[in-house]
Amino acid sequence: MSGSGHFARVAIFGIHALVGAGCSIMPTTGPEIGEIYRGGNTDDPTRLPYALVKITPQVLDTLASYAPRIGTVFPDRRPPREITFGIGDSVSVSIFEAAAGGLFIPIEAGVRPGNFITLPNQNVDTNGNIQVPYAGAVRASGRTPSQVQEQIVDAIKNRAIEPQAVVSLVDQRTSLISVLGEVNAPNRFPANYAGEHILDSITRAGGPKGQGYETWVMLQREGRRATAPFGALVYEPSNNIWTHPGDTIYLYREQQTFVAFGAVSANVVTGGVQGVINFDAWRISLAEGIGKAGGLSDVLAEPSAVFLYRGEIREVAERLGIDCSRFPGPIIPVIYNLNLRNPDGFMLATKFQMRNKDVLYVANATSVEISKALNYIRLVVGTVNDPLIAASNAYTLNSLVRTNNRFPVGIVTPVQ
Repeated sequence: MSGSGHFARVAIFGIHALVGAGCSIMPTTGPEIGEIYRGGNTDDPTRLPYALVKITPQVLDTLASYAPRIGTVFPDRRPPREITFGIGDSVSVSIFEAAAGGLFIPIEAGVRPGNFITLPNQNVDTNGNIQVPYAGAVRASGRTPSQVQEQIVDAIKNRAIEPQAVVSLVDQRTSLISVLGEVNAPNRFPANYAGEHILDSITRAGGPKGQGYETWVMLQREGRRATAPFGALVYEPSNNIWTHPGDTIYLYREQQTFVAFGAVSANVVTGGVQGVINFDAWRISLAEGIGKAGGLSDVLAEPSAVFLYRGEIREVAERLGIDCSRFPGPIIPVIYNLNLRNPDGFMLATKFQMRNKDVLYVANATSVEISKALNYIRLVVGTVNDPLIAASNAYTLNSLVRTNNRFPVGIVTPVQ
């Protein structure tokens, strides 16, 4: 068989191989649309399973109910209970009687204003008691001043003349609130008797150091913990709940970011890492995230193939209707799909809230992949045809020269 026939067979074989491989050797910005849809249902044990969820109004409502909020973890909106004494608190006790000559007041004391005696200040002991003459050990820990007063009066009323007691807190060493972290004056201070909210406590600690949009607030109370952006306390009052004695409030700064891949217009370089984009706000919507990435590329993007990768807790995934039986662990990999070919897709994008470390991916349009495949085929065919054409031209030229018995310089005479 001639050389030209051999080259033609190679070219045809290459074209068939390219088409048969589904153009998998083509350069691309990420997975194709069909691959994403098929991958969610794969049974291949070597691949990480994930759930594919289309963004709908119902999905938005479910996600909104699980947004990071302090008010959700601590739903009690009532002010804290009245502050009680604790072990180590310094307490003052004064006892009044109706007339002189009683249990505590001597006869000659009638010349001074008021018939009362003030005991030396004392600390609530390790057993939670204070000592009152003629009343003995009086329980103070876990009680309010009025409750302690009632017990003192009950203990001495049969011996004193119409006694009354006044119990007050001199040095509050329990019922404290701690505010730590990224505040200007970290401190541990007594709880306010009138009650206060989280923002009030943060203000007493000097306020946050940094920009509010990158500040997070964590509240720890009785073994439970809740975290929310600082902006959520300012713009959503339901998160600015009452602080309770014993609360710990911790502020820290963390710039929220997301990663953008695929057919987006901007070639974003932030912090030296291509595709990493800062929120620069306490929250942004998916529409704003797409805008920060430069929007969809006019020549590459498929508007119906906007995907957002995120890990959701199992409870949220179940509420979204995902079958979680095939997913190990507490975090379920979820890919949300937004169709911007539909007009309502833009409204959904403005309501879908992005989260820290989300991954945004926009797939190429199918026509783009076909165009790249055709260009590749054209390149392969051209590469194969070039030597064939050159050899054919050389053979034709040499034939003409041989026929005329003239051999121009540079033309090699074929070996007979």
